[in-house]
Amino acid sequence: MDTEPVLPMPHSSPLPSPPGSTDSTANQKAALPAATVFACVLGNALEFYDFTTYTFFAVAIGRSFFPAHDPVVSLLISVATFGVGFCTRPLGGLVIGAFADHAGRKPAMMLTIALMAVGMLMLALTPPFAVIGYAAPVIVVAARLLQGFALGGEVGPATSYLIEVAPDDRRARLASWQIASQGCALLAAGIVGFTLAHALSSEAMTEWGWRVALLLGLTIIPGGLYIRQRLPESAQISDRTHRQSAARVLTNLLSGHPWPLFLGLIAIMTSTISTYVGLYMTTYGETALKLKAPSAITAPLIGGLTTIIFALLGGWLADRYGRKIVMLVPRIVLILAIYPAFVFLIGHPSIWTLLITTGLMSALGSLSSAAAIVAIPELLPTSVRASGLSTAYAFAVTVFGGTTQFVLAWLIGVSGDPLSPAWYMIGSGILGVIAMALMPETKGRPLPQD
Repeated sequence: MDTEPVLPMPHSSPLPSPPGSTDSTANQKAALPAATVFACVLGNALEFYDFTTYTFFAVAIGRSFFPAHDPVVSLLISVATFGVGFCTRPLGGLVIGAFADHAGRKPAMMLTIALMAVGMLMLALTPPFAVIGYAAPVIVVAARLLQGFALGGEVGPATSYLIEVAPDDRRARLASWQIASQGCALLAAGIVGFTLAHALSSEAMTEWGWRVALLLGLTIIPGGLYIRQRLPESAQISDRTHRQSAARVLTNLLSGHPWPLFLGLIAIMTSTISTYVGLYMTTYGETALKLKAPSAITAPLIGGLTTIIFALLGGWLADRYGRKIVMLVPRIVLILAIYPAFVFLIGHPSIWTLLITTGLMSALGSLSSAAAIVAIPELLPTSVRASGLSTAYAFAVTVFGGTTQFVLAWLIGVSGDPLSPAWYMIGSGILGVIAMALMPETKGRPLPQD
C-alpha cells in the first residue's frame, strides 16, 4: 500500500520560490507545501462560509438592512439579496477564467480573493438602514454582486493551478481539498453560528452579532493574500499563453471544446444539487419534520465533517483506482439510497435520523465530487483549462445551486410531498451519471497541452 504522505512538508522548506527562480518543475512538484494548497482552496472555503453564515443570520440581516412592517417581507428581501450574488457568477466565470488563461493563474487568484475581501467587508461594515437609509440596501446589493463575480472566477484558476503543480500521481488528492475546504467552511460556520445564537440575545444578534461571524471569516484573508502573492506561476503557463487575448480564450473554449464543457457542466450540476440539498436540511428539519431550530442547525455540522473526511478519501481513491469509478459508484449508490433514506427520515423524525440522512448525502456526494473536480480540468488543454472549469462551475452553481432551496420549497408546497428533495436528487443524479460515464478516464495521463 502507498504510505507516502499526500502533502510533503519539509520543516526547512519555505514557500515556493518566486517567479524567475531556477528550481526545476520536478523539484517544485516533489515538494509542494501545504501552504500552497491552503492558498488555492481558501477562496472556495470562504464561499461556503459566507453562504452558510448568511443563511444562519438571514433574519437578522433582513432586520438591519431591509426593515418592513411584515417580518416575512423583510426576510424575503434579505434572501433575495443573497440570491443576487448568483447572477454575476457566470460573468465572473467567463471574465476571470479567461483572464487566468491569458495572464496566468496567480494574477487571477490574487484578483478573486481581493474582490471577495472587499465584498465581505462591505457587507460586514455597512451601517444599518436606521442610520443611512436606502444607501444601506444599495451597498449590500453591490457587495453581493461583487462577491458573486469573484466567486464565479475562483474555482477554475485555483483548481487548475493545483493540478498543474501537483505530482501526476497526486493530482486528485490535492484537488480534493477544494471539496474538503467546503466541509471545513460548513463546520466553521456551523460552530460560529451555533455559538453566537446561544451566547447572544436576539437584539444583540440583529445589531452586531451577525457582523462578528462575517468578520471572523475575513481573518484568514491576509494570510491567503500573502501566500498567493508568493506563489510561482504554474510551469505550464508560457509566453505563448500570455499572447493569447482573453477574447480568444473564450472563442477557443466555446468553439473547440464544447463537449468536455457540457459534460463538466452536467457533472457539476449533479454535485451542486446534492450539496445544496444538504445545506437545505436545516430548513427541512424545521419545516417538514417540525424539529426545533437548535436541533436542526446541527445538520450542517455533520455535513461539514463528513464532507472533509470523504472528499479526501475520494481524492485518494481517484488517484489509486481512477476518476470514473470514483465518480460513478458513489453517485449511483446515492441515487439508490436517497429515497429509502428520506422515507426513513419522515417516518422517524428526530435529530438523529436527520443527521444520518445528511451524513449519507454528504459522504457519497463528496466521494463523487472529489473525483469530478479533477477529472473535468484534466480534459482541457492549458490554454482553456481555467476558463473551462470556471464557466462550467459558475453556470451550474448559478442555475442549480442558486435555485435549489427555492425549487425544493416550491415542490413541497405544490405537491405536499415531503419526499420531493429525494426525487429532485434522483432526477439530477441520473443525468450526472450519464455525463460522468461519457467522460474519458484521465488517471495516469499527462495534462493535455496546446
